[in-house]
Amino acid sequence: MAEEQSLRQVAQSRAPLSAWFGTLLLFMLFGIIVLAVVGPSARTDQYEQTRAKKRADILKGVREEDAKALTSYAWIDKAKGSAHIPIDRAIQLTMAELAQKKPAPAYPVATPPPPAAAATPPAGPAPPSSKPAASPSVPPNQSAPGTPLPAAAQSPTAP
Repeated sequence: MAEEQSLRQVAQSRAPLSAWFGTLLLFMLFGIIVLAVVGPSARTDQYEQTRAKKRADILKGVREEDAKALTSYAWIDKAKGSAHIPIDRAIQLTMAELAQKKPAPAYPVATPPPPAAAATPPAGPAPPSSKPAASPSVPPNQSAPGTPLPAAAQSPTAP
């Protein structure tokens, strides 16, 4: 029974101070090794500098292509006879074309009638309206609810 109690004491007892001290020393040793390897290395942004240089080169190339397209003549579709011209020349041609045209309104401008003509009724027949005139003697054809309306080709008969 004494042996059983001693086993329980060993299992339940805390780790000795030397075990804690050894673990602490192990972590400190690991930290010192990491500092020795990483510490003296130069802290450069070589990767970011390389990426920035590539982006600048790509931008420079795109701008050169755009400048070449804006300042040169080239065929777009030779079979159809379409080409592009330098933008400066296109502006000159457009300005010359617009200078030859007389300005015109974009839509018809309605002018108000003279004041004297507005007060007097128009002489002559009345202009045709879009609605046909209704005959007052014939009442409108009303059907019972739910019945179909007569076809457009048929005319309703008066009673």
